[in-house]
Amino acid sequence: MDKIPVAIIGLGRIASLLEDDALREKPCTHAGAIAANPNCTIAAGCDLDADRRRIFAERWHRPVYADVNALFAEHKPGILTIATHPDSHYYYCALAARHEVPVVVCEKPLADTIAAARKIAALHRKGITRILTNHERRYSADYIKAKAILEEKRLGPLLSIRAALYMGKTRRLLDVFWHDGTHLADAAMFLTGASLYHRRRWGARLDSRTGTAWLEGYLERPAERVPFLMEIGAERDHLVFELEFSCAQGRLRIGNGIFEVWESAESSYAEGFRSLKKTGDTFDGPTGYFANMVEDAVACYRDPSRQPRSGAADGLRVIEYLNSVKAWRGGMFS
Repeated sequence: MDKIPVAIIGLGRIASLLEDDALREKPCTHAGAIAANPNCTIAAGCDLDADRRRIFAERWHRPVYADVNALFAEHKPGILTIATHPDSHYYYCALAARHEVPVVVCEKPLADTIAAARKIAALHRKGITRILTNHERRYSADYIKAKAILEEKRLGPLLSIRAALYMGKTRRLLDVFWHDGTHLADAAMFLTGASLYHRRRWGARLDSRTGTAWLEGYLERPAERVPFLMEIGAERDHLVFELEFSCAQGRLRIGNGIFEVWESAESSYAEGFRSLKKTGDTFDGPTGYFANMVEDAVACYRDPSRQPRSGAADGLRVIEYLNSVKAWRGGMFS
């Protein structure tokens, strides 16, 4: 069977450059995952930046273009990867649909505005091009395992969720929330099978580079509403990305470098009480987050009826949540 030609627009960190990070699980970029997949081949790359084009061409030995129209004039990709800034995502998704590209892999966030995100979701619904949003934790083996634990109700009914996000000492909280909170919000929805809604926020202003902001909301699914609280902090010299699921008989924590399952047991500290004790249930080994995403894109290409695990509708739901938080003005939405 012929390999699927994959073109990449935007040749920056997530497209290719992060493959040089010695500590990251490999593959950790779009180009790395495409090159590692036996069903795919990198057809070409495109970027306005000459240095990025040069670096990409030297590493992957594939043709590069400064003009996306020149790329389409020479190539007919089966899969198009869009790894540009969010404000250009709709333009490239629409271009892919005009060229009848079967599958698009679009970096998160799906778009920079809710209007653009809705247009991308509408393109997906038309069926000419299926659009996969790269919310990578939907493809990560540790998150898939955590989802199974929650769905099996091993720890009892889910009662509340807490999340923490620290991604730099001096970055604006809004930028952290928009770019990294995208993954956190989607992970919460993926793990619970629910939609996330914002209710109110307090603490530091989101345009601040100091302090801590708290976002209160809830995850809703049929006949159930679960409280949700996210903390976004600056001034930390370390990165934190984690979710904690509090259940009637235990707790599950998952995040960057974290996989913990705690179960209720008779307390060792006081008679007549129960405490949480960490189980031996952990996660070791590669998560396959990028490799599994490309496998999903390949499966969508091979089967025109298949919908991606992380589709445009999932990307839109995250943008709707992000937009509702960003638009909050002292008790009302603007």
